[in-house]
Amino acid sequence: MGIFSSINIAATGMSAERLRSDVIADNIANASTTRTTEGGPYKRGRVVLRPRTEEPYWRSPFLPNMLDNGPGQGVRVVEIQKDTKTEPRFVYDPTHPDAIQTGPRAGYVEMPNVDIVTEMVDMIAASRAYEANASIIDGSKSMFQRALDIGGR
Repeated sequence: MGIFSSINIAATGMSAERLRSDVIADNIANASTTRTTEGGPYKRGRVVLRPRTEEPYWRSPFLPNMLDNGPGQGVRVVEIQKDTKTEPRFVYDPTHPDAIQTGPRAGYVEMPNVDIVTEMVDMIAASRAYEANASIIDGSKSMFQRALDIGGR
């Protein structure tokens, strides 16, 4: 494990949280988009993260192999998924150009499955995670500086 591993790990977290914030902002911006190029209303996006597991990685001499998966190498974005499980909202507005014309839902408009409150909570969580990773980088920098100060005496 190199000296800058903590900074690299935190940097992957910051990059992932920035992308997560961008996707959340896109969800909020499209909360009332009823027509997309794919057809139908906008579908909420979400970022899927996985741990980075590139070989080789450092193994602790103090932990048994079955417990040691390495110290971690950060996260990576696997994909941005569209939420197809959450049902869209239906709003009654027969004058809307995208209103359903026939059937039991005639006059209703199929709205995106975006909940603004959920998106704002996710945005706060992403912001806090970004700040936590920035604090790790600041802590690592000050620790490196102290080591240099000690070694320079």
